[in-house]
This record gives sequence, C-alpha cells and structure tokens, in this order.
Amino acid sequence: MAGTGEDPLARAEQFVWLTARVLEQRRFAHLFLGGGADAVETALAAYRNEDGGYGHALEPDLRGPVSQPLHTAHALSVLDSIGRCRGLGVERICHYLTDVSTKEGALPALLPSQRGYPAAPFIPVVDDPPAELLATGPVVGLLHRNQVWHAWLFRATDFCWAAVDALERSHPYEIEAAVAFLDGAPDRPRAEAAADRLGRLVREQRLVVLDPERRTEYPVAPGYAPGEHHFPYDYARTPGSLARWWFSDEEMANALEHLAAEQEEDGGWPVNWRRWAPGTALEGRPIVTLRALQTLRAYGRGAG
Repeated sequence: MAGTGEDPLARAEQFVWLTARVLEQRRFAHLFLGGGADAVETALAAYRNEDGGYGHALEPDLRGPVSQPLHTAHALSVLDSIGRCRGLGVERICHYLTDVSTKEGALPALLPSQRGYPAAPFIPVVDDPPAELLATGPVVGLLHRNQVWHAWLFRATDFCWAAVDALERSHPYEIEAAVAFLDGAPDRPRAEAAADRLGRLVREQRLVVLDPERRTEYPVAPGYAPGEHHFPYDYARTPGSLARWWFSDEEMANALEHLAAEQEEDGGWPVNWRRWAPGTALEGRPIVTLRALQTLRAYGRGAG
C-alpha cells in the first residue's frame, strides 16, 4: 500500500483503494503496480451480458442491467488498455454491435431498452434512436487500431467517414469521437487531411481552452454543465494522436500543467460533467483519475 506523501501517484492510489469499483482497482494495479491483465479481464466480465454486450452501469451514467452501445464501447477501451482486444470475446462483441446497429450499419448512443432504468437526463431515451458518430467513432477506430476485421466494420467505417466529412458546427464530445475514429482509420492520408480540417474547426469555434488561466472566458457547449470545458489533452490523449498537431508545444504544456494541478486533496481528479446522482459521480471519479494519470504518463509527466 502506498504512503500518504505528496507523490501524485501515491495519492491517486490511496484514492482508488478508498473509492473505486473493483474494475478500476484492477485497472490501476495493472497500469501502475505491475498487476496482471487477467484480473482486469475477470473484473470486466461481471458487466457482460449473454447478448455479447455490456451493461450493469459499466458506464456510470447509465444504470440497470441491459446492454448498451456506450457500455460496450467502454468495455472495448478497457480490453484495449490491457492488450486483450482480440479473439472470440471481441468477435462476440462485434456480433452484438451488428445486432444493435441502425439501418446505416452504425451505433445509436442509447437503445430504448434503457427505458425503465435510471439514466442521466442528458442522454435521452427515444424509440427509434439515430446512428451517431459519438457512439460509433471510438469503437470503429479502436477495432481498426487493433487490426480486428469483422463484417460490421465495413458499413460502420463508411458511416464514420461520412459523418466526419459532414461536420461543420460541432461540440467537444463529438470531436473527441471523430479523433478516436481518425486515429485508427486505415486510410492514413485521408485521416490526416480530415484531422487537419477538424483542428481548424476546433480553434475557430473555440471548442478548446487554450489558456487555462482564462478558462471562464471560453464558451461552454449547449447542454453541457457549467465549466464543462475541453482542453488540448482531451482531444490528444497521447502524443501520437492526430489531434496533437492542433496545438503548439506551449499550449500543450500549459494544458498538461493544468491537468496535473486538477488533482484534488483526496488524490482523485474531479468529473466536470453534470452530476445528477451521488453514486454516478463517485463511480465516475476513479475512471477520470485513471484517464488523467494515463494522459500525464503518455506525455512524460510522471505517473509511474
């Protein structure tokens, strides 16, 4: 067990042991303490349903047992982080994605099966939900990056390209999803050109805080919580992301300094989206904390 000194990673470890679900505890141990990947995969399996999807509040803002695309995307990101995005398990996930896709062959953010279970008010439940880049882009990009080949990917990839090419007015989470797709898309020249255009869009529409000291002067996207801003590291989680070229070295350094300073006294990082229930914020903070630690480490800013 870590001590209670000033080391940011040690403080984060204490926070994780104190507040996190078993899954995030296992992920922290794997990422920073030399823990095995098998333990992470076992913890993740508790959220898996017989239909091949994931539920049971894996994504904390969606409660209840039913499988949802957002839960399943979260599960894929966990598998990716431990090098297990392959084999029969991922093939079963792809079958689930096929079954729940819209007529365009892509994913809605939320299926109507969520009705009757608690969910964040900013994720509406509708009877015939449309396909969204927000839900589809990160999944398609991750599967391509891991060289997973499945029939579902063909139409889903086409959908993502069309959605990215059509982006004019957007919001930060949609841009995040676009970057996640472009970072894994096989057509690298096309991805680079699309990313260049989106980078200009992000700066023109002020969808990123470039000066953390003046963050209150930047607009918040409609429907977002007060203070729910995005920073350069939200788009470029690693130096290898296409979004990294959107920002100067100074802008990225200032953003990373801000991220490090966001660590709270208890060792965790805060959630900046709307807190609609006590339990969801409690479960969300360890996830955000792991993401912050991984980002800082990717840029050589400590964190193990």
